[in-house]
Amino acid sequence: MAPRANWKGFLRLSLVTCPVALYPATSESEKVSFNQLNRKTGHRIKYAKVDADTGEEVANEDIVKGYKVDTDTFIEVTKEELENVALESTRTIEIDEFVDRSEIDPRYLIRPYYLVPDGKVGHDAFAVVRETIREMNKVAIGRVVLTNREHIIALEPMDKGLMGTLLRYPYEVRSAEEYFDDIQDVKVTKDMLDLAKHIVNQKAGHFEPDKFEDQYETALIDLINQKRAGKPITAKARPRGENVVDLMDALRKSIGREAATAAEAPKKSTKKPRKVAAGQKEMLMPIAGKKPAKEAAAKKLTARPQRKSA
Repeated sequence: MAPRANWKGFLRLSLVTCPVALYPATSESEKVSFNQLNRKTGHRIKYAKVDADTGEEVANEDIVKGYKVDTDTFIEVTKEELENVALESTRTIEIDEFVDRSEIDPRYLIRPYYLVPDGKVGHDAFAVVRETIREMNKVAIGRVVLTNREHIIALEPMDKGLMGTLLRYPYEVRSAEEYFDDIQDVKVTKDMLDLAKHIVNQKAGHFEPDKFEDQYETALIDLINQKRAGKPITAKARPRGENVVDLMDALRKSIGREAATAAEAPKKSTKKPRKVAAGQKEMLMPIAGKKPAKEAAAKKLTARPQRKSA
């Protein structure tokens, strides 16, 4: 099932306008999540919205937004008043300017979205905007309103669509000076730099996200599988950091270790793990009522969890 659009409206470049939809490009729904439980009863914890003074529960329709002026004073702002704050970008992404991608500081990047034509109308205008940005090798900067807030969005071509990345405002980005000022000025010798470069060359590769494994997520699934199977849980030894006494010696040892690792790499199995259906995590946790209790209890939970295939 395709995800719902976070926003629908229009993309406009001067007099060229087309209907578009904005979809989240990332998702964390596949990650293991936990509920909070009462340790004594095993029941889920339920949160209620209550009046801070009376302690009485408050219905959603009676809850409004308020800006805190001081300890006991709030300025109440209604939903209607917020909607009356007129912003042209509420329904339209207006392209204000075009910049080079290299000019966008990575600290300003928030999250990516996919921008696509909404419906059959507007594909031609969308293609004109997309291909113009592609041919000019630029990033389009516009504004969009999400959850009542106006955001800066950077648009760049991606295949047949556009990728939109929300950007932070300057007041949201902290200055690096207050963190970096205390770092000592150290002169790195040519010998040390050469050894470090050698290590980099040994570990050089290409950015291939399919090779990445969320080891913590895998460990969580293993933990749940083991507890479900009634197996004892043993704590793993944590690695300890070592003090570097001789930096040159540490660099030389690192080169030797990387060389040994590279030599052992071809010996590893090249067999690809079996694919798991999209969105599926192999928790190996039987659903109540689907199988007889004896059959469910007899089933061995030995397979390791497989991650979602790209």
